[in-house]
Amino acid sequence: MQHHLSGPGAIDLLKKITPSSVDKLAPNTSTLSCLLEEGTGGIVDDCVITRRTEDTFYFVTNAGRRTEDLAYLTAEIEAYRSQHGADSLKWDILEDRALVALQGPLAASVLQPLIHTANASSAETDLSTLYFGNCRELHLTLPDGTPTPNPLLISRTGYTGEDGFEISIPTSGAPDLAEQVTELLLADSSKSRLAGLAARDSLRLEAGMCLYGHDITTAQTPPAAALGWIVSRDRRDPATATFNGASVILSQIASPKSIAQRRVGLTVEKGPPAREGAIVVDIADPANPVEVGVVTSGLPSPSLGGANIAMVYVNTGYHKKGTELGVKVRNKVRKAKVVGMPWVESKFYRPPQ
Repeated sequence: MQHHLSGPGAIDLLKKITPSSVDKLAPNTSTLSCLLEEGTGGIVDDCVITRRTEDTFYFVTNAGRRTEDLAYLTAEIEAYRSQHGADSLKWDILEDRALVALQGPLAASVLQPLIHTANASSAETDLSTLYFGNCRELHLTLPDGTPTPNPLLISRTGYTGEDGFEISIPTSGAPDLAEQVTELLLADSSKSRLAGLAARDSLRLEAGMCLYGHDITTAQTPPAAALGWIVSRDRRDPATATFNGASVILSQIASPKSIAQRRVGLTVEKGPPAREGAIVVDIADPANPVEVGVVTSGLPSPSLGGANIAMVYVNTGYHKKGTELGVKVRNKVRKAKVVGMPWVESKFYRPPQ
């Protein structure tokens, strides 16, 4: 779900509902963040926030959380407006925009020839200067040689760990544009093809990325979900932190031992994979395994030759790398070991060092 937020209160509102320093973002740059519950600091949803101008932001939330996110955002925005005035914030749900993801090592080579270069500078249209976490408005060239009727917002980002782009397509006045753009991207079958959620799911898991409703929910805070890094450094002073759940989250960052369970990676011995819901056990006494956690995502990794990998929550004390555990799969305890994530290093396209 795509959103547009603007007005003099946009930064303050985003700094209340997320732990990110959105005021430090340069125009047309993005950050991964989370919407946070007031009081508990639980994760309402994960999102990507892009600053377009001084007080204008574009952000994307999960379609599967539409009902919950709209209720949450409506309550937060109405509360802010009641204190600061109706003109302090303008919020639009971008129902007239489609979103297409182009991901993988050939993504740039697929997209670059489609960029319409007429009436635009070479610097703007050259994707080699568009780095991870940045976006531009560009036109694509349609089969008849004309540009798309509206510019597309092309962001070099995605949720696969691979290089790629998320393309926001305005369909107002051009209802077929999303389909046309998708057909353009698929024109060279040797470079691109349609991929379903299963492909995305295996890639994001290999990259150590959470899936909402599985690896993160309102029951977890960012530190418990191993996402403490999304809490910006300049927002960690308890005396000045104003984001929802700050007292809980900052105390957990200061004292990790206070967190009951942590998200970690497991590699599991060969055999049937450990799927969501499988119980993680301490096997110090093999005859009496003790439950210490649960699998939230798991599969045989295509990139690692079918090795069984899993994302799990385990009791604090069992979260250290190298800890040997077991997972109950099909009524049998299979040996497993805590490992660092990601299993496959991300291939984001970044500026040269």
